[in-house]
Amino acid sequence: MGDIKQVIIVRTDLKMGKGKIAAQVGHACVLGAEHVRKSHPEWYQEWWGGQEKVVVKVSGIKELQEVKRHAIDLNLPWSEVTDAGHTQIAPGTTTCISIGPAPENLIDKITSELKLL
Repeated sequence: MGDIKQVIIVRTDLKMGKGKIAAQVGHACVLGAEHVRKSHPEWYQEWWGGQEKVVVKVSGIKELQEVKRHAIDLNLPWSEVTDAGHTQIAPGTTTCISIGPAPENLIDKITSELKLL
């Protein structure tokens, strides 16, 4: 099967502070892991030992939606984080998505060209 990893894709156009980004990435990790624990327990079990995560960036919502569409096309598990709007961002704003945990070779088809955050 190869290595299993999780990739979190963060929007940079929202100008979130570092703490806000950390919180949003945390939400994405937990949501994604829980989704995969239920939908692909074998991927989750393999990933759980090292919990490899990579955080990359996109310039805005259009690019984020494009990445999400590619994940859907490849039948990869994804989760979307929508902010509640209590601090820096308007309620309902999508801040980031996670893909996986899933096989690295599949995720890389979508995210390998994206820059690290």
